[in-house]
Amino acid sequence: MKTEVILTNNIVGLGAESDQVKVAAGYARNYLFPQRLAIPLTRANKRQLEALKQRRAEREAHEFNTMTELVKAVSKLICLVKVKAGEDGKMFGAVTAGMIADELKHQFDISLDKRKIHLEHPIRALGEHEIELHLHADVKGTLKVRVESLTPVTAPAAETAPAAPAEGKPEEGRRPRTEKRGYARRDAKGEKAEKVEKPASPEKVEAAGEKQPRTPKGERPARAPKAPKAEKTEKAEKPAKTE
Repeated sequence: MKTEVILTNNIVGLGAESDQVKVAAGYARNYLFPQRLAIPLTRANKRQLEALKQRRAEREAHEFNTMTELVKAVSKLICLVKVKAGEDGKMFGAVTAGMIADELKHQFDISLDKRKIHLEHPIRALGEHEIELHLHADVKGTLKVRVESLTPVTAPAAETAPAAPAEGKPEEGRRPRTEKRGYARRDAKGEKAEKVEKPASPEKVEAAGEKQPRTPKGERPARAPKAPKAEKTEKAEKPAKTE
């Protein structure tokens, strides 16, 4: 069963002063009337509407001025929220409007209803974020929120290009190629290539350069006749034995 009442105070989600609303009879009887938040809708009580409207206008003007000054002060602040995150910077969980309201109270002693902190979705990344504040129907502002990790975050190592192998040295992990005399190399398809002779050492090349060039067989000079051997001298005759 519903009953109609006149609100004497601002009730979030229900109405403000001088508003005529319908509520459950038990809710009005057990809560609104005892707390003096509403009065029954009667001819006698209707006379109070003008006074309630005046009170409402004064309250809203005061709230407007207060929230205008508050939004100017809040726009210069940076609310710091520390969360748990992994070494790669990935957060465990998210930052909600309730957490931001708690930090505003703890850091700056500013009491702000979390419903006035407008978040399209919870914050799930580290860094600075700018969020909207709906402090009043005609007063809106922004607040900077910096989300930091409780544990140090390691920056990813910069990718570096592989160093070129030093000239004259084989690349790491590869065995140097060796050329052997008498062995044929094989190309990439496995077919035999021409034999590659091992180059002669510099000592042999130098020694070969000092030798006289060979002359053709037909042009060789005749050998000089050998000198005659000296005739053997006759043996001296032995003296005759004397008797």
